[in-house]
Amino acid sequence: MSPPGRPIPPSPPSPPIPPSPASGPAPAERNQFRLLGERRFGPFFGVQFLGAFNDNVFKQALVILIAFQAAGFGGLAPEVMVNLAGGLFILPFFLFSATAGQLADKYDKARIIRLVKVLEIAIMAIAAAGFVRHDVVLLLVALCLLGFHSTLFGPVKYAILPQALREDELVGGNALVETGTSLAILAGTILGGVLIAAASGPGLLVPAVTIGVAVLGYAMSRFVPAAPPPQPGLAIDWTPFTETWRNLAFTRRNRTVFLSILGVSWFWFFGALLIAQFPAYAKTWLGGDEGVATALFATLSIGIGVGSLLCERMSGHKVEIGLVPFGSIGLSVFALDLFCATPATPAAGAAAGVGAFLAAPGSWRVLADVALIGLFGGFYIVPLYALIQSRSERSHQSRIIAGNNILNALFIVAAALLGAGILHLGASVPQLFLLTAVLNAAVAAFIYAQVPEFLMRFLAWLLVHSVYRLEKTGLEHIPEEGPALLVCNHVSFVDAVVIMAACRRPIRFVMDHAIFRIPVLSFIFRTGGAIPIAPRKVDPDMMERAFAEVARALGQGQLVGIFPEGRITDSGELAPFRPGVQRIVGDTPVPVVPLALRGLWGSFFSRKGGAAMTKPFRRAPFARIGLVAGPALVPEAATPEALQAQVQALRGDWR
Repeated sequence: MSPPGRPIPPSPPSPPIPPSPASGPAPAERNQFRLLGERRFGPFFGVQFLGAFNDNVFKQALVILIAFQAAGFGGLAPEVMVNLAGGLFILPFFLFSATAGQLADKYDKARIIRLVKVLEIAIMAIAAAGFVRHDVVLLLVALCLLGFHSTLFGPVKYAILPQALREDELVGGNALVETGTSLAILAGTILGGVLIAAASGPGLLVPAVTIGVAVLGYAMSRFVPAAPPPQPGLAIDWTPFTETWRNLAFTRRNRTVFLSILGVSWFWFFGALLIAQFPAYAKTWLGGDEGVATALFATLSIGIGVGSLLCERMSGHKVEIGLVPFGSIGLSVFALDLFCATPATPAAGAAAGVGAFLAAPGSWRVLADVALIGLFGGFYIVPLYALIQSRSERSHQSRIIAGNNILNALFIVAAALLGAGILHLGASVPQLFLLTAVLNAAVAAFIYAQVPEFLMRFLAWLLVHSVYRLEKTGLEHIPEEGPALLVCNHVSFVDAVVIMAACRRPIRFVMDHAIFRIPVLSFIFRTGGAIPIAPRKVDPDMMERAFAEVARALGQGQLVGIFPEGRITDSGELAPFRPGVQRIVGDTPVPVVPLALRGLWGSFFSRKGGAAMTKPFRRAPFARIGLVAGPALVPEAATPEALQAQVQALRGDWR
């Protein structure tokens, strides 16, 4: 997002792509910060952090220079100059994103990063000449080239992550990138303002810093390891418009990926619309000066960083798209509260500094709303990037990212036009916040209606994070790809939901047709592709359809989960396993992974002491439960007796 008072549109975030996880066993220590010390991620993180920092030092210095010294730049009005600068920066994203995506799919991404850093040094040298000579033409040329530089780097920025990281590291890696970018924008914006206001002026200070940072970025790029291209034989189409259309077509091949890209672009629309109002909001409605506007932006940036980092823990080290609806709810709720927290009438009197603002009634509520918008923005954006990375075609990853960048740029421009138009019609800034909250809710509802998986995962995630505290053991035995049959004891009505929330891959559960129809849970089961089954004596046709669907799902490489007891326990102990497993693996031989649920007996959803879901408050909130997986059995060894013994051993005495 762009900083307060910074009218130049922010660089559209680099998009994501499919998983080509790094090889090697998962380390015992999962802390995302360990990635900063590893060569496969650390140097790249440093390069992108320094690049974002340098961009914003230069852009903020240029904006302030235009605003306060416009007469020295050809006599044009500051508003005209600012809009011209913004257009020049965003133009390359429309013209060259498609070409940049092709280059990133054809050539080694580490090599492209190094060439981009050399280009950055040259651009900052041109900018230095512009600052020293007070030459507006040179500065605007440098700004346009900086947009071109960001366009080239965009498809590489996120496309390189799936090549360097395992799938269970994607969320942590994206969280660090988003946090680093937010903090780099904040620090660069502040430093750009400080340097331009220094006594010696921009003549030497700004060029010295920007060239120095660019050189440091190039030095760090030398340590980025090779990232081989997915399509080295790709023939480059240098026609920007036809290739742009083709890139947008790539993004539409996978409906979930395309709607996720729209979700990412909407986030940048939301952020650009919000941030663009901070200067006027701080001055007119909060009675503050430039420092208050900067404080609002700093609070938002820190909130995004914290939210991004929390995604790693809240998602359980997997791509948890259930956090996306959670994030979108927070964005609307706190944008709405920001409208409610704004004084009813514009402020009167002289502009107050940050200290006086903080002492005023209601100021902390405003800052809390801005911080929470950032926090929930982190929850929203990080899983979306990781989802795009994990589900895009690997051969077209960079071009899909380029398509994302094009859409991001379009949405940012649309945000600027909408904001200007609404304010021109007489709306106030707080009313624009209200409109943003309502639009966000409408866009979220549209996306979740088109892809119910988002909402299904959210309900599953909510269950195991608001009702239970889930401990997971041995889930590495569930294969990362390919078909497998998961068998588990049946303790409660939410067993399938708990397992779905814990596992990284989607699972199609075979479940009793009566449970399948339970309100609310039915939505989760249908959206998750559950397969209803009935006993032969109740509905023999449904039973045969269920076995046929199981065979089809396994044949397509999916995970299928079953509860071989055939019913929820009413004693807490395992009932004899039925022979359905043998029929399944006889038709489609696949590995069979035993699972055991622990701690759900006696919960609200179990049958302890009578019918389930009739006696609330059986347990304290956040009751501890567990899910344990054991090594897979070959199909020949997966007899009902052997599987029951395995599940019993995994469960132990903790029912």
